[in-house]
Amino acid sequence: MSQPRHPDLHREHRQRLFDVLKDGEAALLFAAPHHIRSNDSEYRYRPDSDLWYLTGWEQPDCAVLLRKGAEQPFLMFVQPRNPERETWEGRRPGPEGAQKAYGADAAYAIDELATRLPDLLMGVRTLHYAVAADAEHDQLVTAAIRAARRKARNSGLCVPDAFVDPTRVLHELRLFKSTAELALMQRAADITGLAHCQAMAMTAPGVFEYELEATLDGTFRRSGGVGPGYTTIVGGGANATVLHYVENNDVLRAGDLVCVDAGCEFDFYTADVTRTWPVSGRFTQPQRELYELVLESQIACIDMIRPGVTHKQIHDRAVRILTAGMVRLGLLAYDRAAEEALGDTLEHGLPEALPADASPEQVVDRLIETGRFKQYYMHGTGHWLGIDVHDVGSYVDDGDSRQTRPGMVQTVEPGLYVPPDDERAPERFRGIGIRIEDDVLCTEGEPQVLTGSVPKSVAEIEALVGTALVSVAAR
Repeated sequence: MSQPRHPDLHREHRQRLFDVLKDGEAALLFAAPHHIRSNDSEYRYRPDSDLWYLTGWEQPDCAVLLRKGAEQPFLMFVQPRNPERETWEGRRPGPEGAQKAYGADAAYAIDELATRLPDLLMGVRTLHYAVAADAEHDQLVTAAIRAARRKARNSGLCVPDAFVDPTRVLHELRLFKSTAELALMQRAADITGLAHCQAMAMTAPGVFEYELEATLDGTFRRSGGVGPGYTTIVGGGANATVLHYVENNDVLRAGDLVCVDAGCEFDFYTADVTRTWPVSGRFTQPQRELYELVLESQIACIDMIRPGVTHKQIHDRAVRILTAGMVRLGLLAYDRAAEEALGDTLEHGLPEALPADASPEQVVDRLIETGRFKQYYMHGTGHWLGIDVHDVGSYVDDGDSRQTRPGMVQTVEPGLYVPPDDERAPERFRGIGIRIEDDVLCTEGEPQVLTGSVPKSVAEIEALVGTALVSVAAR
């Protein structure tokens, strides 16, 4: 029988949900379905993040009903035991295991949900349920409510007359990590750091991108992780200018950089780390200039992960540092023709031309105002992190950019990407793609970098790249 990885953690999460639900409210969640890979072969199953957060249940064909104030508040509907199917698919906890191992107050076979749900919804006024996410589930729920209404005519009990998307409350809870969750995230970060270091050490001209990918993903599993928390990105040379390049089939060439974005998922909490390093072990001067600019912006933004600082303020800081650096290095310049080409796409219309003697600061302001910096920096500076790599939680609060609070974990990942065929860019910068990303916890004091063990200074990287090959050659 399978066992929950962290029963106390999930019990705490259920209690947090009950604490915010009102009397007469309930939440109904369904497990994620299997997904076909090809023909009759399925991808490895990964549980729905919200359902796992509340229960720790890792198998498909499951529904969970949580009813505040009920005599049995935590109910599960799961796959029943089936020796024949378990021979092919693995052991099932069944309803008995759902109660004994997972703490359900009562548990039933999933096939009983349709017949039992009408009675279980009696006395529930508001149901937290994701309407329109799954047509079959919608049909089951609406049929149950119709049946409950008929029964309620003689009982005087209420039935659900309002639906609320459960993510409204659940995702707010998931945004703030407990001490136990942070321990899992730190373990994911530590394994990720080990994997990145091993990938750096084995890098050399002639190594293929997929060899680095294999080392990264293999280290995640060998170290006890579930595997990669998202598809591993290994982009050498111009491939690094494609933000979500995942083919990973090219050979690494002398003189190029390689950008690696990979994170381990440990007990379903993931890390998310990007590092960029030289294939030959030494940065060229143009590579180093852009790399140190990205690193400067990243360090400055990490220092901003403090209570009260907004998500937008962090991004704006990265944009200003990167834009000023691009002007200083000659990668960006004021160009009236380029502004005019933007035309009606500018939010406030085309501004007046800058004077010929405009200061560097005025030029930077204009490049930011018109969005010209997006030519080489087109994505956000970070996102929430947790059970999902792009974790849940709103970035807006009362119409304004959300303030960072203790317990939130977010990535900080500025970058610069110069396409190889961009004739507007100085030739020495063409084909260079750089991103540097860390996972940062907001605390009451200094920001805590969970992924701080992964080298990122020029000196640290140059001291590590290729060392595994040197060791082999020396034997």
